[in-house]
This record gives sequence, structure tokens and C-alpha cells, in this order.
Amino acid sequence: MNKDTKIYVAGHNGMVGSAIVRRLQQEGYTNIVSRSSKELDLRDQQQVQQFFSDEKPEYVFMSAAKVGGIVANNTYRADFLYENLMIEANVIHACHEFKVTKLLFLGSSCIYPKLAPQPLKEEYLLQGYLEPTNEPYAIAKIAGIKMCEAYRDQYEDNFISAMPTNLYGPNDNYDLQNSHVLPALLRKFHSAVVENKPSVEIWGTGSPLREFMHVDDLADACLYLMLNYDGKLFVNAGTGVDVSIRELAEIVKRVTGFQGELLFDTSKPDGTPRKLMDVSRLNDMGWKHKIDLEDGVRMVYEEVKQSDLFSISA
Repeated sequence: MNKDTKIYVAGHNGMVGSAIVRRLQQEGYTNIVSRSSKELDLRDQQQVQQFFSDEKPEYVFMSAAKVGGIVANNTYRADFLYENLMIEANVIHACHEFKVTKLLFLGSSCIYPKLAPQPLKEEYLLQGYLEPTNEPYAIAKIAGIKMCEAYRDQYEDNFISAMPTNLYGPNDNYDLQNSHVLPALLRKFHSAVVENKPSVEIWGTGSPLREFMHVDDLADACLYLMLNYDGKLFVNAGTGVDVSIRELAEIVKRVTGFQGELLFDTSKPDGTPRKLMDVSRLNDMGWKHKIDLEDGVRMVYEEVKQSDLFSISA
């Protein structure tokens, strides 16, 4: 990619898309095109075709998706399946039709079977049953991977895919009803500090193991793959390091300066015991994450504690 190459970042207002835009700008790329969902409805094939016809992007980062937490995924199952299928089918097909030089499609670690061995290797895809609560979203993402592979097989299109682990960072969601565990903990601990509470309650036993990567590291990995990888097989993008929910809570406690007690509500579910990506394929290519978890959480907390993101009504 030249510095003036036209690059389309789909989903540029989201946490991942905005991080990709920041990373591209840091590297001096000047011809980045984007459209908000109000300006371009990616579910509408005619609109997508018109956009590609008008703009003719050469490289595409596909980070647009309908996303949500476990409650949203389980409640709006048809919406998550239909809308994500439409979004990715329209964009991937347009990339083929308008001869895009290269496409990077982003999936999710939920594509893996619920009971897959740990850490999760790329070849475990479709080797077992999915987690039922987010099965529609996972199936849509698997379809996106397979579309990229099929267009490569049939037309020799240079379409690649990457599967990120759990992400956190700027533009995250801090609504307690819909957010993921790390932003939810940040908000809980911040509130406890502000209100001088004696304790913070955490769901479950604290024993499940989870992997977290700062979204700026993911953006760096995406650019690295766009510049250096042309293979058919999708690539896991993560840190290869996990922590227990208890350890995560201790990190957030230190970062926020909370002095009280941690109370674990063991009547609440723990979920999957472990979810860790095998990132040896990406590491062997020469890329490795740079942002340590505690440093990353501290960066995020410094960014958001002065904003109004923690004031969203629960």
C-alpha cells in the first residue's frame, strides 16, 4: 500500500474501526475513506454497490458488524444473523466486483466450538458445537470467513481473515447491561471509588480464564497482516496470555485505586472455564502484541474517567 492508496475502513466509528483509522494515520496513509451507517447502510446491496462504484477503494478493512453482549446476542438472534450476513456478503461481493486489491475481514473468537481444546488453534474451526447464546453471530462470522476463502478459490481474490480475541480500549461500551467484562469492571470500580463503597461485587467464582488485547494492538496486527500476509487460512489475533477474572479484578482495583473488598457472587454463572487463542501462527510471521494488560487498562482508565462514559444509565 502506498501512502496515497485509497483505503476503505468499514465500521470506522466502532472500537476496532476507529483504532485501524488511527493506526493508518500514524503511518502516514492519507487517502482513507469511510461512511457512517447513516450515510451508507451496508445491509443494502444497492447502496454498497454504488459506494464501491463511486469510490473504488483499493484496500478494504472490514470491521463493520452488528455487535452486542450476551443478552443482546441471545435476544435478537435473527437480527444478529441476518444483518451480519447481509453486511459481510454485500461488502465481500463488492470487493470482488470492483476488483479491490486486498480485503481483510475481521471475525470473532466466538467462531470456535464451545468445548474446543485450549488454546484455540485455527484448525479447530467447525470441529464441534458452538456456544448456543451467540450461535447466530458466530455462524455469520464463519460465513464471512468461508466467503473470503470461496472467492479466493474461485476467483483468486486476495481476501484474508483475522480472528481477534477479547478487546478493550478507546470507544468501548460501558453500559452495564450490554458491556463486556473489562469495561463493566472499570465502571463498577470507578463508581465504588467515587461513592466510597466498602466493596465491589463480581459475578461468579473469579476462576474463569480470559484473554484481553488492547484494540490498538489489534489495529497494528491488522495493518501488519494487510502488508505481509496473503494466505488462505484465517489468522488468530491475540496476546496468547490469559488471566483469571479474579486477577483481572485485582488489576482494575489497583488501576482505579479502590481500597475496599472484592465480593464474588458464586450464585452467578462462571461461563466457559477458559478461552485463550493460540497466536503462534501470527507470532511466527513476526508480529507480537506490545501493550501489557495492566498498562493498557491504566491507559484506558485515564482516558475515560474524566469523560461522561461512566455516567450512562444502567
